[in-house]
Amino acid sequence: MKKTRILTGLIGFPIVAAILILGNKYIIDALFSIVMIISLYEYFNAVGKKYKVVKALGYIIALYIPFIHVIPTEITLKMLTILIPSIIAILFIKVIASKMEVNFNDISIELFGILYIIGFTVFIPMLYASDNGKLFIWYIFLTAWGTDTFAYAIGMKFGKHKLTVVSPKKSIEGSFGGIIGATIIGVIYTICINRFANLEINYLFITFTIMLLSILSQIGDLAASSIKRYVDIKDFGNIIPGHGGILDRIDSIIFIAPFTYFILTIL
Repeated sequence: MKKTRILTGLIGFPIVAAILILGNKYIIDALFSIVMIISLYEYFNAVGKKYKVVKALGYIIALYIPFIHVIPTEITLKMLTILIPSIIAILFIKVIASKMEVNFNDISIELFGILYIIGFTVFIPMLYASDNGKLFIWYIFLTAWGTDTFAYAIGMKFGKHKLTVVSPKKSIEGSFGGIIGATIIGVIYTICINRFANLEINYLFITFTIMLLSILSQIGDLAASSIKRYVDIKDFGNIIPGHGGILDRIDSIIFIAPFTYFILTIL
């Protein structure tokens, strides 16, 4: 299993890198729409063991993502203002129409999945399409992957104190190792883009930013683990050998996406 996980990572990373480097915002929009649909499918299948969820609503919303940079921004913003009230209204119509066979718990779980997966993931194509987005997008992936890699390595070697019952194999030592490792990778990356892309990113600012994102990355991983423990599954899927499902692989990535977008494009 460990060899399969490493081999999959070695094959997958160049593919992801090539898409991010050679692609454009329209390709990224379409790609992450597909990612959302698969992730929603995995999530709905997982919670479907306990709740009656109807998948179509989430899929329809995800299919809008490829058009976020095609449809004029002012129209998109107007649509967003009514989107959440519309989703909630539709979900309660389902409760009423089903004569309470679908109940409040069911639609709450469905709404959470839509907000969690689509609401977080959409910030990746949004960041990619922003000024210097092709460079900034790597802070999401390098932080998430760096945190995961170093947390695993340090935890295996030095981990003695359990971090949380949500994921018993994770250690406090591994958690700190992940933060330090991700920060080192992020600062090195910043040095490179400052020098070769003529940017002027403040090193103190980016250091604290990456440390924060690394902590949030671990929260994202534990958030997904808490869902899996609640519905009593090991992985959301098995589409990626050694890694489980798509949602298993991107749980940390999507969790830090909105925070990365806010910090790097607004602050």
